[in-house]
Amino acid sequence: MDAEITVIGAGVLGLAIARDLSEESQGVFVIEKNFRFGQETSSRNSEVIHSGVYYPPGSLKATLCVEGKWMLYDFLEQYDIAHKKCGKLVVAVSEEETGRMKEVWDISGKNGVTDREWLNRKGIESLEPHIRAVAAIHFPSTGILDSHGLMKQLEALARIRGAEFVYGARVTGIERLKAGYRITLADADGSPFKFTSRKVINAAGLEADRVAALDGTRMPGDEIHFWKGQYFRVTCGKHRYINRLIYPLPDPDHISLGLHATIDLNGQMKLGPDAVYLPERKIDYRVDPADASRFFEAAGKYLPFLEENDLIPDQAGIRPKLQKPGGRVRDWVIRDEGPRGYPGRINLIGMDSPALTACLAIARYVKNLIFAKP
Repeated sequence: MDAEITVIGAGVLGLAIARDLSEESQGVFVIEKNFRFGQETSSRNSEVIHSGVYYPPGSLKATLCVEGKWMLYDFLEQYDIAHKKCGKLVVAVSEEETGRMKEVWDISGKNGVTDREWLNRKGIESLEPHIRAVAAIHFPSTGILDSHGLMKQLEALARIRGAEFVYGARVTGIERLKAGYRITLADADGSPFKFTSRKVINAAGLEADRVAALDGTRMPGDEIHFWKGQYFRVTCGKHRYINRLIYPLPDPDHISLGLHATIDLNGQMKLGPDAVYLPERKIDYRVDPADASRFFEAAGKYLPFLEENDLIPDQAGIRPKLQKPGGRVRDWVIRDEGPRGYPGRINLIGMDSPALTACLAIARYVKNLIFAKP
């Protein structure tokens, strides 16, 4: 075999997996269609370290987010990667919303989030005197990080341990062999190249379902749906009015956590993301300036100091969700295909938020699948 393990995708998950696997195995290859790591979902997000608040108890999202949060903080400290444990408030802007906020409280407790505090108006004013809310839950372990710095460090560690990276190459075929897999790549000019690998891990993000279909390991329900999330930056010095992340209650269908206010490591503030369905699965990173009024209306409910002309278009990202419009909430797919006749073949599909927070825990989970004893 040309390679022992091939990881498809060099987003934060592919990088974290490569870093973990290269500790145990020589011959780790990482294949990425873009010319650098982390060019899609991993670099177009809120850069939030989530607490594990919203996800269904017992789900992979809940379990690996709570585990991964502390692993990530330790890693960021160890390698001196910029981050800040700033905390967040989930707010209710009316007495009616306090009932729904009780659900957030209960679910977060079931998920093992113990560092939380229910705040009344007086408690809110002591932490965030400029916001509008009748009640809030304070989650102090929420934070922000430099996602590029994280990915750069993960790639460096994987390289130091012998992993090899091939950028600018798209996987166009995966063929099951007696003792592994034959992988076909197309480079930037379309020229094909084939090599063999004993094991294959699909961490291809937005294209993970397409990659799974190449060798027949895609299953019903694996279809990825593109949901664009737009952000608007808050100008005119208004970033000085908050010290933490401020979240409204999440959408009932959990497509979005609501248009929240985040701060970055430079102290600047942005609003978002929203959730715009892209039915044709085309990459679209445009931010529509006309949506500023919608963002203002949503965020103005809890940020009374905001004015519509404070908002300017910032960035957009795309979530690879398994949930379609009107569909049920879906967990991540992290599936060992060995029992279906594909030994050493693992698919990660629909890896939306909080995958950045959970990346190290996800990598450990995959590592345990790869090296599990029969």
